[in-house]
Order: sequence, then C-alpha cells, then structure tokens
Amino acid sequence: MDQVPVTKIGFEALSAELLEFKSVKRPEVIKNIATAREHGDLKENAEYHAAKEQQSFIEGRIQELEFVIGKALVIDPIELNGDTVKFGATVTIIDEETEEKHIYQIVGDYESDTDKGKLSISAPVARALIGKSVGDSVTVRTPKGSCDYEILEVNFK
Repeated sequence: MDQVPVTKIGFEALSAELLEFKSVKRPEVIKNIATAREHGDLKENAEYHAAKEQQSFIEGRIQELEFVIGKALVIDPIELNGDTVKFGATVTIIDEETEEKHIYQIVGDYESDTDKGKLSISAPVARALIGKSVGDSVTVRTPKGSCDYEILEVNFK
C-alpha cells in the first residue's frame, strides 16, 4: 500500500488525534505507571498492569496514526467537481424498495463513521457507487441480501 487516501478534514482530525496521544495521553500513562510502581509488588498490582495495558494501546495507536499520516494522500473535496461519484463526493441515494434516503460522503478507511454519514471507500455501498452518476441505479450485495439504490445527487462540498 503506497498511499492512503484521506480527505483534508480527515487528515486534520488524524493529525490532531496523534498530537493528543503524544502530548497528553502518553505522558499521562507514564505518570500512572510511575505512581503504580510506588505501590510496591508489581506482580499483584492491578493498577500497574492496567496502566501498562493502556500504554500498549496508546503506543500502538501512535504507530498506526504515524503510518497513516506518513502514507496519506490528502484530497480536498472542495477542489473536485463533476457529476460522477468519486472519493470525497457527498452522495444522496434512495433505497428503491423502502424509499429511504441516505446521504454519505465517500472517505478513507481511517476516517469513516457511518453515524456521521462518512462512508469508507472500501465499504460495499461506496464501491458500488464509485464511477456512477445522478440517475444511475446500483445494486449492493450485503449479508442480508441485495439492496438497490438510485443516485439522486452528487456534490463536492
């Protein structure tokens, strides 16, 4: 994997998260470990073991964020245009069976959050939408069966 696509806003959020982990959470867990060590026997010290486990998580997340940021291909959707769905597009679709509308922005894997309408480019719905235009219908195969959607709007905001 040479580059990891990410929107400009997603890149800024990942950078802020990395800064938070390095400047706040890492020093905090180091302090917690030192405090727990002062309580004596480390074999039976639950506070110490919990802090070490938290430190492991923090260091792992820092490595992951540094990797993603280092490989990031930052794409600003505002600089894009057209009526074809591509990375960064905000797409309005309607379920052809239930008539339920959904609005999704196609984003990178590390910034996806379906609760906020940010759909990973590797998600089945996003893969089906890429390259399609307003008025096109797409069929998405899911574990629950197939769903048909019509693209109502594509914009880059």
